Amino acid sequence: MSSRMMIVAATAGAVLGSLAPAAEAEIPCKNGFQLVQGSWLSTPYCQDALVAQVAREYGFSASAAEVRNNPMVKQRLCRFVGQDIRIKETCSEVTPVPGRGFY
Repeated sequence: MSSRMMIVAATAGAVLGSLAPAAEAEIPCKNGFQLVQGSWLSTPYCQDALVAQVAREYGFSASAAEVRNNPMVKQRLCRFVGQDIRIKETCSEVTPVPGRGFY
């Protein structure tokens, strides 16, 4: 292989490597809120991360990705730890309200 071809191949590899997305871009979350343009906003992404964090504090093994990607995991965790004040509102979206019938 000529030196010119090696330079082209190395340059192409460097360019393609820099274009590849990160495995998982870190989204800054704090207590269920996401930093968006300098303001902390409640987002489903960070709320799911908070559900996973609270569940781990209660002894469940759950990752934020599992909660985010599988609604049944979120529902199951919320059934057990959803009365924790930190995630009560988030869990109210996926768990039935006691005493309310079907409409």
